[in-house]
Amino acid sequence: MNRNMKQWVEEQIASTEFRALPILSFPAVSLMGITVRELISGSSLQAQAMETVALETNAAASVSLMDLSVEAECFGAPVHVSDDEVPTISGSIVSSLEDVEKLAVPAVGTGRSGLCVKAIEQAARNIKDRPVFAGMIGPFSLAGRLMDITGIMMACYEAPDTVHALLEKTVLFLKEYALAFKKAGADGVVIAEPMAGLLSPEFGEEFSSRYVKKIVETAQDEEFIVIYHNCGGSAVRMISSIVGTGAAVLHFGNAVDMAEVMPQVPRHIPALGNIDPAGELREGTPESIRAAVTALLEKCGRWPNFMISSGCDIPPSTPWENIRAFFDAVRLFNETAASGKSA
Repeated sequence: MNRNMKQWVEEQIASTEFRALPILSFPAVSLMGITVRELISGSSLQAQAMETVALETNAAASVSLMDLSVEAECFGAPVHVSDDEVPTISGSIVSSLEDVEKLAVPAVGTGRSGLCVKAIEQAARNIKDRPVFAGMIGPFSLAGRLMDITGIMMACYEAPDTVHALLEKTVLFLKEYALAFKKAGADGVVIAEPMAGLLSPEFGEEFSSRYVKKIVETAQDEEFIVIYHNCGGSAVRMISSIVGTGAAVLHFGNAVDMAEVMPQVPRHIPALGNIDPAGELREGTPESIRAAVTALLEKCGRWPNFMISSGCDIPPSTPWENIRAFFDAVRLFNETAASGKSA
């Protein structure tokens, strides 16, 4: 039975306890005894990773891999894969308008995109106690991987028509990808748009938010939501544009202060963030993590629509004692808070 996600969003805001929803998937490899290379290569293993995390934690939702190489690989970009790290794109494939015009838009199912859709289908069948969210890249970040970061940043100034032509192709694929996840049984999708955090607010609207909005308008409804992720330091200055995407939930990285973000986010939109995934969750200690979680909850707890999360995808090598400390800190805060969650 499909879940009413509009109601789920309202329940998160109305909850008298803080809910934790970190971007947590890759660390499942240590519990499963497999490598990252093996995880990204099999749909059953990806689904099993999501199920493992769901069994190990009380996260508010189950989130699939934030592997931002999948979509670029579908377009033909070369991918570097290792046993221990998240895959990365190792070279650009377009640099001019002529290149973009020749670029074919792949069908969903090309490359590893088919594996990711199958993984969500299996996870959605087996995880019933919380929503299941698929992960995908955003249109500008995908374009940046196809053109490379330096190339696309220069093109935004010097060849905007080329960037828009490329974005029209990336968003066409991403709309179909989101719909494939929806058909597979996902309750929503996390759109990671990290490169948008490098743009000015004006360029963020022109080259990112307007295209993210197209995905939202295509896929989001009462039973399927879009969670928008921006981990850039300029996200605070882009709030109006980000909210304008229409995404039901917003997620911010640790480059920004959530206390600056929260007053600008409408109260009906949950805003998630933003414990440092590498510097704190991976490299910290259980004690330092508990302190960081407590401090963030104390700072942002007066906003009912605040939900605590990692600032971005938690690295594969993160110790599980640290991950458990994160959830324990949230639980302890809820247990000891005198007045609970208040406006």
